[in-house]
Amino acid sequence: MAVETNFSQDDKKLTIKIKGRFDFGKHQEFRDAYERQAKKPESVVVDLKDTTYLDSSALGMLLLLRDHAGGDDSRVSVVNAGSDVRKILAISNFDKLFAIS
Repeated sequence: MAVETNFSQDDKKLTIKIKGRFDFGKHQEFRDAYERQAKKPESVVVDLKDTTYLDSSALGMLLLLRDHAGGDDSRVSVVNAGSDVRKILAISNFDKLFAIS
């Protein structure tokens, strides 16, 4: 599976891991990762450690996740982004919308 989900033990944090290319081909799988959960987490972490590529549709998917999680009041962070992926996020000013580490 290219998109994996994991809840923290207290069910307050949802981690979504993306493996390989993060593009439109992962659209439905990514949406299912956060929309089809029985509980709404307090925070969401998108782990890009194993992400090799990110395109504009992936940026749109991250925005949809942010909206789903509460928009400006959401607690969504992006972690473990490689240098190429981090550049794309910076150029797109996503550091203003997400906590990126």
